[in-house]
Amino acid sequence: MARGRSFANRAEAGRRVAEALPHLENEVLVLGMARGGVPVAAEVADALDAPLDVLVVRKVGHPAQREYALGAVSEDGVVLPPGVPRELVEPQLELAREQAGTLRSGRERVAIAGRTAIVVDDGLATGRSMAVALETVERHGADRVVMAVPVASGPGLRELSGRWEAVAPLVVEPPEFFAVGQFYADFSQVDDSEVARLLERRAAARGEAAADT
Repeated sequence: MARGRSFANRAEAGRRVAEALPHLENEVLVLGMARGGVPVAAEVADALDAPLDVLVVRKVGHPAQREYALGAVSEDGVVLPPGVPRELVEPQLELAREQAGTLRSGRERVAIAGRTAIVVDDGLATGRSMAVALETVERHGADRVVMAVPVASGPGLRELSGRWEAVAPLVVEPPEFFAVGQFYADFSQVDDSEVARLLERRAAARGEAAADT
């Protein structure tokens, strides 16, 4: 990896993403993809003084080889690509809904309809999970949908930017792009408690206004 291409951690990456965002109109909502996208999204939400929520997307693995993803499903039941067997989707959908409830610590979901929704992750490889997230947000009636990641593979970014707005301060073409983690000095695993803490902190900073829930 070339010198100077990495981020110290997800917090620094989030600040870089915030600096790269275009002018945003309407009410803005920042959505962090669980789990690693939430620390990045928290910095974006802080910079914009915007509400922060989480969006859970889980991969649907092949029954004979769980590491091989057939597709992905969001907590709302949006599945891509079409045609993934329901018997494989349902267990992951149930887990996604359970995880979303745990991460929000009992708070209501932030309304998406009519807002500019910025969907944030810590990086983009193939873009399959992100596509599910963006489709989910679109179906919720967001007025504008923007994907924002610190680093993206060229092919993954081009695949999504044909349909949605996309922001990525660092775009890397194969074969230099192997995995998102290679671009971070600290790519430690993010656990549920850290995500819940960041969501709580941002809600407290905004006073948990009724209009945002």
